[in-house]
Amino acid sequence: MPRMLDVSDDVRAEIGDEEADRLLAGENAPGSYDCTSCRTPGDSEQERTSTVLFIGDETAVLAFAHATCLPSQVVQVTEEQLQGAVRSIHPDGAPADLVPEQAVLGVTSGLVLIHGELHPALVVEPTGPIVRPGSTDIGDDFLPLLIEQGFMPATELSSVPPVLHGWSVLLAAGQLHAVLQPGSGGGAPVAWWQAHQALQVTDSWRAAANKLQQVLLFAAPVGSIGRQPREDLLRDALDKAAANGKLVAAAMPLAGI
Repeated sequence: MPRMLDVSDDVRAEIGDEEADRLLAGENAPGSYDCTSCRTPGDSEQERTSTVLFIGDETAVLAFAHATCLPSQVVQVTEEQLQGAVRSIHPDGAPADLVPEQAVLGVTSGLVLIHGELHPALVVEPTGPIVRPGSTDIGDDFLPLLIEQGFMPATELSSVPPVLHGWSVLLAAGQLHAVLQPGSGGGAPVAWWQAHQALQVTDSWRAAANKLQQVLLFAAPVGSIGRQPREDLLRDALDKAAANGKLVAAAMPLAGI
């Protein structure tokens, strides 16, 4: 049965027409897969699926994602990131996980009500545990690392968190492009998180950002928030994470609009 696959022009250009056609015909595409974005199971026979090609310096790895999570695209990554995927091949030759081992930061936008005013917010949750660079521990250092950067633990969403100076949210042409952090040694800001493809935000989110000229950023460890389809459910998940001591927050000015 033909798979419900989306193969973008960029991906087709990289893998070639013959391979792209085989994928679309269902010859080389998996039925079930783990989404490279949200990490939950998908089925290319039952739902629209995007092909995502990760390209390193010498290696390319084809992965799959729910079309509702990511569009079909080519993603440039480091060769080191891809080696994790190559090493995860089963002895029988079937890929165990065609996703780079390094966790990806998932970002969701939404409006959060604080003291009767709607604030534009971004919620950041990695796809896996974040360990301290160079550490061999299996634990998750995501929140301690952010607290060291100046984020504040949020035990409840009852007040606006303090501004984190030097950080900003880049919004251009009505789309979300990046979260910027201070450069090393006082240099130019660098991207802490950058969208592979600019993310759309709602008109109400953009209007609130224009009015307040700042965005609230909430961050939680993997598994704390999840993908919430509605803002009320997102707020419930944030409140729960805060009550469990698994949420940090900061306010950031807009960079561009």
